[in-house]
Amino acid sequence: MAKPDPNAIFRRLPIVVGAIAGTLLMTNRVLTPALTDSQARSDALGVLMSALLILTGLLWQQVQPKLPDSVVLEGEEGFELAEDLPDAVKVELAWASHLLLTNTVTRSLVVWYGDRVLLRRGILSPQSQVKPGAILQRVLSTQKPVYLVSLKLYPGRVEFDYLPENTQGVICQPMGDRGTLILGANAPRSYTKQDETWIAGIADKLANTLGQELGKE
Repeated sequence: MAKPDPNAIFRRLPIVVGAIAGTLLMTNRVLTPALTDSQARSDALGVLMSALLILTGLLWQQVQPKLPDSVVLEGEEGFELAEDLPDAVKVELAWASHLLLTNTVTRSLVVWYGDRVLLRRGILSPQSQVKPGAILQRVLSTQKPVYLVSLKLYPGRVEFDYLPENTQGVICQPMGDRGTLILGANAPRSYTKQDETWIAGIADKLANTLGQELGKE
């Protein structure tokens, strides 16, 4: 279900006020049997102000950005962590995933490293295994992140069956050459440049810890 835009009423307010004021002025003009010069000037000024209000409202509809429509992701909320990891790795993965889930639009995330899933957290898909497809392989080979701003527009979205089915946006952030941090959002076009920079920093920190603790096993 799409989340309502809290600014929609304010964007429409000038149009409504202008239309009501213009209607009242026209009604008053029709019902007045004889107009004085001062009343005619006041009516002209009132019509002009009403038109400006309506124009302002129309411009606001175009200029003010609307919040992207968000959905409730399909799946069960959970926290799955590989049991054989060192305690230091578990603590860092738990810390990083908590930050991402509470400070960004991320609602589901997967840490895939060394050909296996180390962590799944947030809204979880029934499919727990990650089979790297073309997009994930490209991230690993180029060492550059991929941001799919609206997942439903990409034919390659089928490879993300380990995320909730109605995931709206995805970031695949490389963690060195052995893993990827995969983030699923509940709204399209919702990650900002600041979010992307912050996610890259967390991924680099995780890659450093995982490289030190897990070695080249």
